[in-house]
Amino acid sequence: MNVQVEVISKEIIKPSSPTPNPLRHYKLSFLDQLTPSSYTSLVFFYEFDGETQPAINEVSKHLKKSLAKVLTLFYPLAGRVKIDDHFVDCNDEGIAYLEAQVTNCRLCDFLNNPLPDELNKFIPFAQDEHIANEIALGVQLNMFEGGFAIGLCTSHKLADFLCMLMFTKTWAAIARDEVEIQRPQFVSATLFPPKGITGYNWGAGIAAKKVTKRFVFDASTIEDLRAKYTGLQNNEKQPSPVEALSAFMWRRFVGATKDDHADENKLHSLIHSVDLRPLIDPPLSPYSFGNIYGNSLTAPFLSSGDDDDGDQESSYGMVRRVREAISKIDKDFVKRLQHGDEQLSLIGRLAPSASKGEVVTSYHSSLCQFPLYDNDFGWGRPIWVSLPPLPVKDIIVFLDTKEPGGVEAYVSLAKEVMTKFESDTFLRRRVGTGRVGSASSCLIHQPVRFNQVVTFHTRNRASVIKKPTRTKLMKLGSGSICSVCF
Repeated sequence: MNVQVEVISKEIIKPSSPTPNPLRHYKLSFLDQLTPSSYTSLVFFYEFDGETQPAINEVSKHLKKSLAKVLTLFYPLAGRVKIDDHFVDCNDEGIAYLEAQVTNCRLCDFLNNPLPDELNKFIPFAQDEHIANEIALGVQLNMFEGGFAIGLCTSHKLADFLCMLMFTKTWAAIARDEVEIQRPQFVSATLFPPKGITGYNWGAGIAAKKVTKRFVFDASTIEDLRAKYTGLQNNEKQPSPVEALSAFMWRRFVGATKDDHADENKLHSLIHSVDLRPLIDPPLSPYSFGNIYGNSLTAPFLSSGDDDDGDQESSYGMVRRVREAISKIDKDFVKRLQHGDEQLSLIGRLAPSASKGEVVTSYHSSLCQFPLYDNDFGWGRPIWVSLPPLPVKDIIVFLDTKEPGGVEAYVSLAKEVMTKFESDTFLRRRVGTGRVGSASSCLIHQPVRFNQVVTFHTRNRASVIKKPTRTKLMKLGSGSICSVCF
């Protein structure tokens, strides 16, 4: 489906309170410096229940008011990024806020078969757009018939995905008038001081020519894979859901990159992004702001090698390799990283072989076990949380489904590789339906626009518009593997 989204209005939202002068100069950390100059994004979809519905202009007014309040806490996001000078001018110039109307489909129709590339229409900036305008945050409210979607873009120079979730969770809590609000902690530049870096390509890895597709695995499929890999060796610890899926998908990727005359000397490596907050001594709060991650490198191996006991579907050898690599991201790794040598050394080892095509490096990261579905702005929790395509190829990002135990995998590959990847026999028999949501949003028959106040009549009685409700939500958590960087 070619979704048509019409932007109705654009404005700038500024913090409700000015940022104190001593906080005007926000330094980027060493890890921020190494992060690509692009945007990371999420889209939260909310379904109306078919009986009551707020007027969309009231939804927008409520979101903007709470957004101005949360920006006083996350004040660097309301400033302007000075990439070349490695700091943010926290001048309260504000963030971009767009209102848009989906003109040709209902929410339930879109959720029947959501295509990742269509998600880019629900966010305010192109993710591969260089931040020439220096704006650190953008929000787009999209109105469907049957619900709405909130799309966010955050400068990856300032924040990883965990920070984005931290921001949305705090924003939602303020929108619900919660009393206890967790405040962000700006400690990254202290822990990882900026360094003078020369000869580093800020746009490395950015790729426009790629295809992104979404693959869904239900809980029973994942448990079957975990059991399969555990049974290959006695006394072996069962892999986590992400470890099992990561190895399974990597095996499929390696197979898809082979041409008809496979190069026996082609090497493959895998990078996982790992959250460092729980590994720092003492552990950091999940509300620590910045790019606080480390990259684990699964050592290159020959694509023709088979360490899986002849089972073409099995990926036990890859599970073992991934686990060993991630286990090396520990407190000692963090100490080396704080001196700056560890990350630069990794880049130095990968760059020459990657540029020559000798090593095919893929990237896996995960938002599993993070509270994606806890973002209730007062009208209920999201029916679906999605990831617009990242501006890189050879990357897989894992997200929890709303149903317990399931996982969505967003895969970005070159077109010719994707054709082989998605036709893999073992992948096809394990992938489930891509539909999300329910049919309740189809009860609404007329498009709802920003200037229209709507009430719904059930059982011959007009339903009143509900006010935002308070809800008690889970704390922000973290996992061993997280999508903090690509």
